[in-house]
Amino acid sequence: MQRGDFTAELRLLWIATLAIIIGAICALVAVVLLWLIALFTNLFYFQQLSIEMRSPINPTLGWWVIFLPVLGGLIIGLMARYGSERIRGHGIPEAIEAILIGRSRMQPKVAILKPLSSAISIGSGGPFGAEGPIIMTGGAFGSIVAQVFHLTAAERKTLLVAGAAGGMSATFATPVAAVLLSVELLLFEWKPRSLIPVALASAVASLIRPFVLGTAPLFEVPHHAVLGVAAMLSATLVGLLGGILALVLTSAVYRFEDLFHRLPIHWMWWPALGGLLIGIGGYFEPRALGVGYDLIENLLKGNVLLWGLIPLMIVKGLIWSGSLGSGTSGGVLAPLLIMGSALGALESTFLLGGDLTLWPLVSMAAVLGGTMRAPLTATIFALELTHDINALPALLIASMVSYGFTVLVMKRSILTEKVARHGHHVSQEYTVDPLERLSVEEVMTTEVITISASLPVKELLCQYFLADTKDKHQGYPVIDGAGELVGVVTRSNLLDDDLLMKLKGTTQSTTILLNLLITYDLIDRKPIVAFPWESCRTAAERMAQAGVGRLPVVDPHQPTRVIGIITRSDLLKPRVQYVEEEFRRERFLAGMSTVSPPTENNQPTS
Repeated sequence: MQRGDFTAELRLLWIATLAIIIGAICALVAVVLLWLIALFTNLFYFQQLSIEMRSPINPTLGWWVIFLPVLGGLIIGLMARYGSERIRGHGIPEAIEAILIGRSRMQPKVAILKPLSSAISIGSGGPFGAEGPIIMTGGAFGSIVAQVFHLTAAERKTLLVAGAAGGMSATFATPVAAVLLSVELLLFEWKPRSLIPVALASAVASLIRPFVLGTAPLFEVPHHAVLGVAAMLSATLVGLLGGILALVLTSAVYRFEDLFHRLPIHWMWWPALGGLLIGIGGYFEPRALGVGYDLIENLLKGNVLLWGLIPLMIVKGLIWSGSLGSGTSGGVLAPLLIMGSALGALESTFLLGGDLTLWPLVSMAAVLGGTMRAPLTATIFALELTHDINALPALLIASMVSYGFTVLVMKRSILTEKVARHGHHVSQEYTVDPLERLSVEEVMTTEVITISASLPVKELLCQYFLADTKDKHQGYPVIDGAGELVGVVTRSNLLDDDLLMKLKGTTQSTTILLNLLITYDLIDRKPIVAFPWESCRTAAERMAQAGVGRLPVVDPHQPTRVIGIITRSDLLKPRVQYVEEEFRRERFLAGMSTVSPPTENNQPTS
């Protein structure tokens, strides 16, 4: 058996080298983005030229502070219209679209305009996080490097995601969560060719981070003891409530987006209107403005008064969903962390098995996992943010329960809904390709009709292509006198269908020509073959690459001897087996078995 578990090649080393370089670059890009956010926050709210991280809670402008987000939104609208519309949104859906639709190509100006617009948005009070913009910006840098080196679309995707993972890893000090986010949301595959470069980029970025942003976890919170059964049961409820909040937030974002689309003004002005909503909400609840990392840490430490959590959640949810629906630039991670941890703080008043500092952490992961449909990312993200290893089981339970709830009640996540509204469906379910499970030998046709290379073309037409028989095919392997394969002859090698019909009544000159030509004269390239040990996926890819509908299957020890043929219709056989496994219900007991065939209601849909 010559088939291996993986299809990685030595070229992986070259792509991994580029990914390491991109990871280092994106670590520095992440630092620049954080500095820009701090710079614009100080400029807008304190009229100071400084890169010191500050929260826009105590501004010096009084009620004029309402108009700061409006000014920021106006600037972003102008940048989007006259710079690049790709800077609109929260980053991850745009990265998904670039991967699935744009062949992983991003324009260089996106790498400049996206972090700048996001810094203006957050610095002017926008209730967003830095992760979405850095994912988009890091992805843009990765895509640019890939385009410089003339790589394939698949390799560009790997480097784009490597840049995104590197930026997120450096921003939050969460290298493993960055890789998991890449797998769950961006790569659309789990292969060494992409996983290894992305992981290396994330690791390199996390190694550089301590030199520029420090070594401590992003949130220094008290750690918990080993949790008991009561805490696990409570985590289930936390997950359910987190899933409900994820549903509400996702619906709110796109209801606001629908509302903005009904306005009789150009979309350039929408971020300014979203900024007005931010300004009004932030005036009454300043804690809802900005990134809010300090607020998250206080929530995780239990330092926020419970009576102030409900207005915080309501205002934060409204201004975040409203401004995001307006198409401004900003991320979703930090706002979800704030609202999730606030919900957990409220839940801590009645849940068993934990304390005031446990449930904000667990709920934070639950809301993140349910909203983004990335439960493993949410679990490890919360773990890496706090280094609280004993909370891991509760984090996993809550994230999975929230994920399961949203999968059952929501067709799409907050990320894929935006892509779907642009007319592109994104499936987030990954399975082993049925074509990979069966070999060519298991599906090929062994009774092969071959044609002699010396057969006159006229007889070839009459006996094989014009004859009205049930054994007529679109193509046939051609063998020489020694029985060795020399090529494949198809209808396209001859003439189009209209001319084939005319040949039934040919002129004398055409008849002479047909009598002179033999089948060998029609072969225009060397035979493209398959081996019996190869997977059906390999055969399908070879057909697609060569633009053919069939492949002769040859003996591995004698590559010119035909032992079978595989066609496009044969490639449906693995899918038939998959359908039976998915929908055919069976029961096996001692001495008896029952089989329930698929019913009309549980047939798969296309």
